[in-house]
Amino acid sequence: MLSTNILSRVFIHKDNGQEITLTDPNPDFSPEAVMNFYAPTYPVLTNARLAGPEIKKDTIQYRFESTMGTKG
Repeated sequence: MLSTNILSRVFIHKDNGQEITLTDPNPDFSPEAVMNFYAPTYPVLTNARLAGPEIKKDTIQYRFESTMGTKG
């Protein structure tokens, strides 16, 4: 018999070299809305881009990738 599972969404943000896993605040939010939801806590997300989705470990993973370069 075939069974289906609803995969949960996970959002990954890299901060100071560490990957931070952010939970989905609301399944009805678009991935962009989730990024805006977390922007007050992680201000670098205001200039980040969204990568994904990628299915890993029975979750749908999105990555918030910083677009800020280094100065110098």
